[in-house]
Amino acid sequence: MTLDQLRIFVAVAERQHVTRAAESLNLVQSAVSSAVTALEGRHAVKLFHRVGRGIELTEAGRHFLPEARAVLARAEAAEQVLADLSGLRRGTLALRASQTIAGHWLPRHLVAFRAAYPDIVLRLGIGNTAEAAEAVRTGTAELGFVEGAVEDASLSSHVVAQDRLVLVVPPGHPLAGCPRPGPSDLAASAWVLREPGSGTRSAFEAALADAGLAPDRLAVALELPSNEAVLAAVAAGAGASVLSEAVVAGAVAAGTLVAVPFALPTRTFRALRHKERYRSRAADALLALMGQADG
Repeated sequence: MTLDQLRIFVAVAERQHVTRAAESLNLVQSAVSSAVTALEGRHAVKLFHRVGRGIELTEAGRHFLPEARAVLARAEAAEQVLADLSGLRRGTLALRASQTIAGHWLPRHLVAFRAAYPDIVLRLGIGNTAEAAEAVRTGTAELGFVEGAVEDASLSSHVVAQDRLVLVVPPGHPLAGCPRPGPSDLAASAWVLREPGSGTRSAFEAALADAGLAPDRLAVALELPSNEAVLAAVAAGAGASVLSEAVVAGAVAAGTLVAVPFALPTRTFRALRHKERYRSRAADALLALMGQADG
């Protein structure tokens, strides 16, 4: 089993398509198919179902995928150790960020890093807070960027920015004209929320509890996996929601959403690192640039 075979397997598994995997790796399709066939043949196990022109992971493939990712992450970490010795002139920095951070706060910092260190490749994955923490825990990302605190003894964290949550509704919603909504007003509304595990949802539910309203009293009409989907549903009249000020600013300014004066706490954006894994100079440099920009 080679690292190239593992890279090919992961690329095919993530895209569920041989041609797209080949394009992402700059390989011909036949080379990708041959690598998968060789991996399956050597170990006498089927990793993929061939369904028509599509491809799907078998049960064995689903079990093997996280192991393959972990091996590739360790190989990348070893390569980064050597890259550090060359003075940030090559290497890859793997990052994982929550949607709010990846979509609104992080890009300007990545642009600044790229300008300062053009030979370092940045690889960003996006998920919710729980998924970002898991990526750092397992080593598939060196740095994670999340909303709020993460309780994990294997991870260290420090604050990199502040953010404010805003309660928003469509024009004409009963809460739009409410000068100071109370728990009964919130409980009477339908709600559109991010999925469990999202930092935005966790922070909102904590604020509700502090205000004396149990989160399970909310009438949740929709749970959606992205900020954009929540925005669109609220604008279409599905109910109220709470999102980052950075996410809703454009819609509020345009008048498609109304900000409701409900007190919500400021929350923190945090950088996560594993306490015991190697700390690359590239990661140190990115965090230093963030401190300079926001300091």
